[in-house]
Amino acid sequence: MSPHISKLLLIGVAIIVSYYFGEIARKLKLPSLTGFMIVGAIFGESVLNIFDEELMGSLSFMTEVALGFVAFLIGIELNLGSLKKLGFGIISIILAESFFAFIFVAVGLYALTGDISLALIFGAMAPASAPAGTVAVIQEYHAKGSLTKALYAVVGFDDGLAIIIYGVAFAFAKNILINEASGTGMNILITSLEPLKEIGLSLAIGTITGFLFCQLVRQLETMESILIIVFGSVLLITGLSVTLHISLILTNMVVGFVLVNTRKQFLVSKVSEELNIIMPILFILFFFLAGAHLQLNQLPHLGLIGLVYMFARSAGLIGGARFGAIVGGAESKIKKYLGLGILSQAGVAIGLSLIVKHELSQIGTSHAFKIGGAVIMTVTATSIFFEILGPILTKIALKKAGEIPTKSMVRNDK
Repeated sequence: MSPHISKLLLIGVAIIVSYYFGEIARKLKLPSLTGFMIVGAIFGESVLNIFDEELMGSLSFMTEVALGFVAFLIGIELNLGSLKKLGFGIISIILAESFFAFIFVAVGLYALTGDISLALIFGAMAPASAPAGTVAVIQEYHAKGSLTKALYAVVGFDDGLAIIIYGVAFAFAKNILINEASGTGMNILITSLEPLKEIGLSLAIGTITGFLFCQLVRQLETMESILIIVFGSVLLITGLSVTLHISLILTNMVVGFVLVNTRKQFLVSKVSEELNIIMPILFILFFFLAGAHLQLNQLPHLGLIGLVYMFARSAGLIGGARFGAIVGGAESKIKKYLGLGILSQAGVAIGLSLIVKHELSQIGTSHAFKIGGAVIMTVTATSIFFEILGPILTKIALKKAGEIPTKSMVRNDK
């Protein structure tokens, strides 16, 4: 980026152009976030390179802020009364879709390559989802119903399970590679317990800050005061999560969860109304930056490993969600359509792939280098596919389930 061009100027242009592209996408019956991502891809390294690597690095905090608000919004939707109505089905769906995705990808890539370390690591990438895409579609179309509630719960909780699966599977794969290199292994138990510590700390801090947040908010009277405290609290909690290297998604989600389950619905509704004012602009920024991060030049390098990963992950998530819904006795539309709404994948998976590359590069063998390079290239390339197609399939699922209201119903709600 030229040092003479203001970042604020570029962000302002990006927001305005993204808005109009989002409107065009809506007229084409696509989620508006598709338009935001297209503008991001055009402005990013793939095309114009206006938002280059240096600028994107300086704006990374915006992605974290947007994810913090998305997670908080998910938490507000996780009312225990509503979850009880969905029953055991939600737990069985989360377990089944996560483990099916891991198993399908690991088995598929082992059958293709015969490389158990590569298969385990790619399998560990598969369960991680991108809740922002699903939540943005739900918000945009004012979706309501049991499938919508189930989607909130699944995309909210499955990242926690995904981190655990990643921690255990990567510990085993890394141990195999270290044995190859030196004949000595690492302590798998200690390594695989690390993600449990991260999740436990996220839940504990989220619970404590959640109760503190509730005390602050319940004493406020004006809507403006509520917006200020909500905004400041999410920034504080997100910053704390980043500083402590814990999950900002889980921590913020727990804060929202504490609010909705310990305070009266009137207060929760006021907080939700204030959030709805700022979420559209945060979604534009988040998906514009997500589009700018997409490296379209990686698509030609997708290869057979990428195709197997893509199809095995999709089959695992969709098949696992259906299996879990059947075992849990969920209603028909959740069995049919929930799997279509959870395919988005970006931030968490790309973050994990960067960790994989860093960790494997320290082993120092050509085999470890090869796997690290393959993981980051494949996950980056397939994220383009999942981030574009995922929200479109989420809209289709909600529409088929009858949970997207007509325009007249939306007007009446307002």
